[in-house]
Amino acid sequence: MSTPALASALSQMQTLATQAAGQPVKGQQLSTAVGEGGFAGELQASIQRINALQQEAAAKAEAFQAGTPGVELNDVMVDMQKASVAFQMGQQVRNRLVTAYKDVMNMQV
Repeated sequence: MSTPALASALSQMQTLATQAAGQPVKGQQLSTAVGEGGFAGELQASIQRINALQQEAAAKAEAFQAGTPGVELNDVMVDMQKASVAFQMGQQVRNRLVTAYKDVMNMQV
């Protein structure tokens, strides 16, 4: 893997780890205002990010198969893995939401 690609992947991993810890990313402020964005907006944005990752991975795989210069196999594999992990995370979130919904619906009032 080339050094810039490795540095980029490392930077993305550090950013995601910081976001997962609930800390603001350098140069980015977290929105804490009530009603701003909301759960539905965040869910839709997450789905759009997953879709973008999948489309980017597919485009890079096509470019590699077509023999486009500058597209290396290791970059294709990394993008495919990113898309796969993002999709699996989306599935887990969906499964947890369905379980929570069923639990709420089964509550006695």
